[in-house]
Amino acid sequence: MTAATGNGTAEALNDQLASLDLTGRLSLVAGLQGRAVFTTSLGIEDQVITAAIGSERLPVDVVTLETGRLFPETVALIEETEERYGMTISRYHPVADDIDAYAARYGLNGFYESVEARHACCNVRKLKPLARALEGAAFWITGLRRGQSGNRAQTPFAELDAERGLVKINPLADWDIERIRAYVADNAVPVNPLHARGYPSIGCEPCTRAIKPGEPERAGRWWWENDEKRECGLHVPDAASPIPAPSAA
Repeated sequence: MTAATGNGTAEALNDQLASLDLTGRLSLVAGLQGRAVFTTSLGIEDQVITAAIGSERLPVDVVTLETGRLFPETVALIEETEERYGMTISRYHPVADDIDAYAARYGLNGFYESVEARHACCNVRKLKPLARALEGAAFWITGLRRGQSGNRAQTPFAELDAERGLVKINPLADWDIERIRAYVADNAVPVNPLHARGYPSIGCEPCTRAIKPGEPERAGRWWWENDEKRECGLHVPDAASPIPAPSAA
């Protein structure tokens, strides 16, 4: 896909998706030529999308990044969701050699020590598995919402991801958390029990805490860092740092 073609496709899709409901948005993308992949973190937004895909039996590949550091509640929800909707959620794991190389350079929990080390961990446990999950995909569906953080406030329904050579689809871009919760209640969607314990955004266990009253939804992610726009690199280019090759010395 060329940049010009991708931009044109994304702009046209953005306009089309704006007037549709969630099922219509997902059905439109699923009916286009090319593989559509939905990456779920098993958070409440992603469970809404999974429920819509599963209920309508849409031809969308549902995958998750099983980083090796997820909460037990998140891992258990994968199987519960598969059983509920009669689907398979493909797991993409980090490569053992990459984990060993990271630990040798930074220590297993070195991500607490520097932004560089945290980005490198995200690269190994999330970005590299994501690259494998999206191989051959034309469309990448995500659970991004404008209300999740200031960094995501301008999220479109469709945008070109030039780095990966595909179009990213954000079907919940204009949904607020109240609408998400209403959908979950109306459709008995299984959700992570951690949400009820103060975790609106759930990632790897060592990098996620419950938020305090009045804090933004994503304040519990990488809470020890000062950058309000902190991300893992999945949705912000160049946010993750690769592990430098070992020296010959």
